[in-house]
Amino acid sequence: MYWLLYPLRTYLIVSGRLGEEVNIMAADWVTIASSNPFTIAVAIAPIRYTYKLVKKYNEFVVAVPNLDMLGDVSIAGSEHGPEKLKKMRLKLTSASKVKTPIIENALANLECKVIGEHPYGDYSLFVGEVVTYHYREDVFRNNEPNLTAGFLAHLTVGKLKFATFKEEIYTP
Repeated sequence: MYWLLYPLRTYLIVSGRLGEEVNIMAADWVTIASSNPFTIAVAIAPIRYTYKLVKKYNEFVVAVPNLDMLGDVSIAGSEHGPEKLKKMRLKLTSASKVKTPIIENALANLECKVIGEHPYGDYSLFVGEVVTYHYREDVFRNNEPNLTAGFLAHLTVGKLKFATFKEEIYTP
């Protein structure tokens, strides 16, 4: 029944260490847990390689992809293990506060240190405090996203169908 909550924004979760063991996973199940301190929660299945790396290093990066990265998002969401990175065009670079790399060509990157993990059914919910962030200034102005930047929303579970947003703003 969780498909009733779709469409959901899609993110890329980066884990591991640059030059050692790195993984990138597509994730729709990401949410803000608190604004002060700024914390993010992400649901990751224990069978995933990303889960192993987040547990090992106690940190992760949430990267915001756009439509230009759709091929990489597809690979990150449908293939498993670090070998998939060889097929991806993403540019990984060093982060500033964590040792997990950020995605240079993402719209934004949020560097997170794990402050909690809670198992629920077949997933664990990792809560990370955002220790710093990076973003493209042309995409985020005055604390609002530029909807023409190509943010991705996953339309349905189990199928690689995505939508972007139009610049149609409604106010009551």
